[in-house]
Amino acid sequence: MSIDIKHLTSEQQNENTRHIDQQSAIDILKLINIEDSKVSNAVKECMPEISKSVEAIVSSFKVGGRLLYFGAGTSGRLGILDASECPPTYGTNPSQVIGVIAGGPTAIQNAVEGAEDNEDLGKSDVDRFEVNERDVVVGISASGRSPYVIGAMKRALELNATVVGVANNQNSAMRDLASIMIEAVVGPEVVLGSTRMKAGTAQKMILNMMTTASMILSGKVYDNLMVDMQSSNKKLVVRAKRLIEMATGADEETIQQAYEDSGHHVKTAIVMILVGVPVEEATRLLEQADGFVRKAILLANVQV
Repeated sequence: MSIDIKHLTSEQQNENTRHIDQQSAIDILKLINIEDSKVSNAVKECMPEISKSVEAIVSSFKVGGRLLYFGAGTSGRLGILDASECPPTYGTNPSQVIGVIAGGPTAIQNAVEGAEDNEDLGKSDVDRFEVNERDVVVGISASGRSPYVIGAMKRALELNATVVGVANNQNSAMRDLASIMIEAVVGPEVVLGSTRMKAGTAQKMILNMMTTASMILSGKVYDNLMVDMQSSNKKLVVRAKRLIEMATGADEETIQQAYEDSGHHVKTAIVMILVGVPVEEATRLLEQADGFVRKAILLANVQV
């Protein structure tokens, strides 16, 4: 792939930040803040495509599929960040949402020379993770032309996976490979080409939206409470019990008992308290309700 970046919006000089090198600290920060404020609107313009990606992810999860992010540099790191936060936040299996970066784990902290430019590496990483037709593969690239990402998307397409592209330039090379193309055009960066800034912020917002909405639609949230979280440290134990309290209004003793009886599973404890059933029945109701707390409660009322 020939390298021509002159036409890319993300590679243009930002006229609003010319001579930023002559500004004071506070004035530099004000300029950055002004530019950052444009990101949300750029993402808003992509809402229909983001919604389609969420629907595809939820459908994938229902048949045992996975969400896999492929990116290089900042884009790869953001994919890994989003994926790594799903298990503690939503109790997902670590294999359900996966972030893959060009160059492997070493590239999370240090640049791996040539990895981003290797299309075959993207293809082989897709094969390494045994991508199949049930999966959703999301390629992330600010420029929309990263060879590694292009390679991953090409191979995923060959394997009949649903392919989503996330870029920050219009009509990118990724468009022809994506079933769903999200192009959040945030304009030139404060510092030319530093796409870890506005482009990276837009990417993080989009990935947050994808997984958050998908988890809500998969029964991981009750009201607006993350009731499938893992209590993996002292702070999270306190949060888990507080979530049970907020969902049920129960007293401390009842919450503690349900929390222990449920094996520290917030969802189950909530159903136990709200329906007034032991752990075995709460577990059965949740299984019957596909993990949705609200549906489990309705089922219990119907069965009474």
